[in-house]
Amino acid sequence: MIVGSGFAGFTCAQRLCRILAAAGSDTEVLLVTPTDYMLYTPLLPDVAGGLIDPRYVAIPLADSLPRVRLVVATADSVDLANQTITVTSEHHEPRTLSWDRLVLAPGSVTRLFDVPGLAEHARGLKTVAEALYLREQLLHQLELADHEEDPEMRRARRTFVVVGASYAGTELIAQMRAFADAYADRRGLDRTDIRFLLLDLAEQVMPEVGEKLGDKVLAVLRDRGIDIRLKTSLRELSDDRVVLTDGTVVPTYTVAWVTGVTGAPLLQTLGLPLERGRLVVDEYLTVPGFAHVFAGGDAAAVPDLTQPGKVTPPTAQHAGRQGKILARNVAASLGFGSRAPYRHKDMGLVVDLGPGFAVANPLGVPLSGLPAKAVTRAYHTWAVPRALNRWAITLTYLTNAVTQRPLTRLGLVSREEASFGASEGIPSRQ
Repeated sequence: MIVGSGFAGFTCAQRLCRILAAAGSDTEVLLVTPTDYMLYTPLLPDVAGGLIDPRYVAIPLADSLPRVRLVVATADSVDLANQTITVTSEHHEPRTLSWDRLVLAPGSVTRLFDVPGLAEHARGLKTVAEALYLREQLLHQLELADHEEDPEMRRARRTFVVVGASYAGTELIAQMRAFADAYADRRGLDRTDIRFLLLDLAEQVMPEVGEKLGDKVLAVLRDRGIDIRLKTSLRELSDDRVVLTDGTVVPTYTVAWVTGVTGAPLLQTLGLPLERGRLVVDEYLTVPGFAHVFAGGDAAAVPDLTQPGKVTPPTAQHAGRQGKILARNVAASLGFGSRAPYRHKDMGLVVDLGPGFAVANPLGVPLSGLPAKAVTRAYHTWAVPRALNRWAITLTYLTNAVTQRPLTRLGLVSREEASFGASEGIPSRQ
């Protein structure tokens, strides 16, 4: 039984089925997931920026994992002693399922802090609902501002705040800026009338890519009119304004919180050791004390054998590769093949920062501008695990090279549906 259809769970299921089929085994593989698709999360900023249709970043599990028994439900609890799991869905009462081997890969959720108003008034970027909501909210506020007579309220509606200057936050604000610029150009507005504010407590934008590339990102974002404030975050939020940690009050109706992740809420119920919200595992991705329980991806604190004493970061690159090792080691526990430790070779990062610019460090080679743009889009197109999706994304990129982004508000996702609780399953704090 595999819990979670993210990069780790999806790759594990796909690879494990191949290993078992080659061995002639009739072992059944179950996948428990609240969605019937695998989400290619690195392209969610493109969805939020109106560049890519959300269908293209959702990989249908029925098509991609035909040998897997799919259980579309939420894993509520796990009984490690009796080897059972309880699942619920909107169409069924709680059910108990048995397992012989368990792979825990429920992924991660947005990491929230005790900031007054955060859970109520901010939205994340971990799900399709959140990405679509940010796109719709951006367009909705711009349209409302066009008819707003009060200049202060008009300015508030045209002000957008993103918290988190890591690669996800910077990609998001770059794509939203491009979307807003397209709106301004077609509606005859001055681009500077639409304000974007990027906050982070760090001293550098995108520390993952190093100081040199980080400085280029900083310069490009500021050149596009994005107000970047480092060593600064939010003190409190309300429906129509935020207060920064330096005391500044910023009127706004839109706040994106992209400051990092923590393990899925299910992990808190297991009674197992956690490290920063992630399950402690050994280098074979096995949970200590439970030889038949494995974990990987964002849900696991996997030792980084290339940097003793550290754990692998929660990235899609690590999760996908850990999925392959999970499949191998689960199969080995069933008597097929031998197990292996997880040893990761960092292939670098690729970050798309809107029209004409990206940064990347493939194999440690720093790139920026159009060369990085080509590498970034080629990598994402190759990494999406379904040919039809890759084809659709490629056509979208080619189309957008010669046409403008569509400015259509469809009203598909409500504010409530995009909340941290409804979209990510984060329990509300009492």
